[in-house]
Amino acid sequence: MTTRTDTSPSPLVESRDDLLSVFAGGEKPPAQWRIGTEHEKFVYRVADHRAPSWDEPGGIRDLLLGLTEFGWRPVEEGGKVIALAGEDGTISLEPAGQFELSGAPLENLHETCAEAARHLKQCEAVGDRLGLGFLGLGMWPDKARADLPIMPKGRYRIMLDHMPRVGTLGLDMMLRTCTIQVNLDYQSEADLVKKFRVGLALQPVATALFANSPLTEGRPNGYKSFRSHIWEDTDPHRTGMLPFVFDDGFGYERYCDYALDVPMYFVFRDGRYIDCAGESFRAFLNGKLPQLPGERPRVSDWVDHLSTAFPEVRLKSFLEMRGADGGRWGRICALPALWVGLLYDDAALNAAWDLCKSWTIEERERLRHDVPRLALEAAVPGGGTVRELADRVLEIAAIGLTARARLNAAGDNEGGFLDPLREVVSTGITPADRLLQRYHGDWSCDVDRVYEELSF
Repeated sequence: MTTRTDTSPSPLVESRDDLLSVFAGGEKPPAQWRIGTEHEKFVYRVADHRAPSWDEPGGIRDLLLGLTEFGWRPVEEGGKVIALAGEDGTISLEPAGQFELSGAPLENLHETCAEAARHLKQCEAVGDRLGLGFLGLGMWPDKARADLPIMPKGRYRIMLDHMPRVGTLGLDMMLRTCTIQVNLDYQSEADLVKKFRVGLALQPVATALFANSPLTEGRPNGYKSFRSHIWEDTDPHRTGMLPFVFDDGFGYERYCDYALDVPMYFVFRDGRYIDCAGESFRAFLNGKLPQLPGERPRVSDWVDHLSTAFPEVRLKSFLEMRGADGGRWGRICALPALWVGLLYDDAALNAAWDLCKSWTIEERERLRHDVPRLALEAAVPGGGTVRELADRVLEIAAIGLTARARLNAAGDNEGGFLDPLREVVSTGITPADRLLQRYHGDWSCDVDRVYEELSF
């Protein structure tokens, strides 16, 4: 989740135009489009597979501090190091210590994979000294909520208190899941609309290809992507497939209205988070927020608020693709390859839209609901399976990446980064299926084997 690295004052919101300017300010010509990849992983103690706390010797704090030897700069909250900033972006903590790299905006996927490799190598170097390992899955396969620590970030305490009021699985989302995401640019409002629609409609395809969370507390949970299912019962006010995105006339104004209707979590003032859970940002605009009577929001408050909506695709000053489970190195590269191939070439974008433009609201919702359980076997609107649809989607993505013609020193384009996904489609076996095969096979239902075989 978002970590503040800049606490300087921002301008007051004087009008609705200031809210809309955050979206319009993200517009860039294609030559300036970038790729920002985020990936999370679970941290565990090698000796006993326990999730380390922030302040214990050799725990999360020491992991953060150890990474400063590679040039990362500490970011503090309340006098405690809770993140790092550097040339490769930001390293931050999810609520139970899941370790996240929010990568820098990069020009091509070769740079993205090099960035991920650097980060993982640095984590391994420090982790080896501290006795820490790293696991790339969509959900803790063995940990109960009570087994997990809480990181010292003010916004997380507010969210942890609020989640049980609005859903049954929000605490699992915060404490027990990991994801891979990619942030992408748009040229104009019209370009944003088309990318948003394709991203939402085809997000279940990414969920199926990356499904990697079939175990909970040491046993199969009945899903291929339980992480994705969790979002169905986290908070209906701030999650989901956003049907209005497909309405005629959708654009910045309509997304602004949606975000204004999302209940608040907090306001950040003087280095601390003020609990405003359930309050209205519209009231804040009118100086009627009970926690800050007479005070009106700053642009930074609006940006913070946008980060507390969690739909399958999210708009800030860029688009976030949010449907994939966490995974190992090759999948960190494959997720941005999928979406860059589909969205950063006009012909590919139009072809991708042709695949899904006739789907109804009900069909999109049904697909979103079925995929966490069935993955590639889920039925697609109009006939066929997600596996068959994914095959067509990957063909289009490969064409888009070829058209981009971003070559490495060996003359290879970016299409090779799709190979892990091609394997899933050709075999019909997702990461979740492989995990279940091991669990029921040579692991003999001993989930501890996951640490030996599936760590980074």
